Amino acid sequence: MTAFLEGHDLWEAMENDYEVAPHPNNLTLNQIKCHKERITRKAKAKSCLYAVVSPSIFTRIIRCDFAKAIWNFLKDEYEGDEKIRSMKVLNLLREFERQQMEDSESMKEYFDSLIEIAEKIRVLGTDLNDERLVQKILMSLPEKFEATIASLENTRYLADIIKLAKLLSAL
Repeated sequence: MTAFLEGHDLWEAMENDYEVAPHPNNLTLNQIKCHKERITRKAKAKSCLYAVVSPSIFTRIIRCDFAKAIWNFLKDEYEGDEKIRSMKVLNLLREFERQQMEDSESMKEYFDSLIEIAEKIRVLGTDLNDERLVQKILMSLPEKFEATIASLENTRYLADIIKLAKLLSAL
């Protein structure tokens, strides 16, 4: 949402929550245009937030008078405070550590599920680097991949693997 609002030149209206005072008499044409633009940006930011939420959330944010108030409500509702975020990260890390590739699962499906969890952790502000993902993948593969992993180790390819895509293609 931040990127969307920045792309439409509306983030400043949200982030700064500036007050648009009524303009005095004898303004120049440029000042009138600037004043109208600032009012319009605030309304557009509010409108964008209204447009992206579900109807049930819309009924809860309709009472907010300003885009900044809506943004703060959504942040509190979905992001939570530091304690809640740390609990979410802990639960996701636990889920990440428990992941094991099933025999019926393709390598791509397994990669995607691990990366999805890792991205959720990263969104919450905790770094889970690619090296850790590579380690997790190598440790949680079924026995049928042992020969492939041994081959990677023998060719010293494993030490050079930095990107997940290289590991996926190798496996």
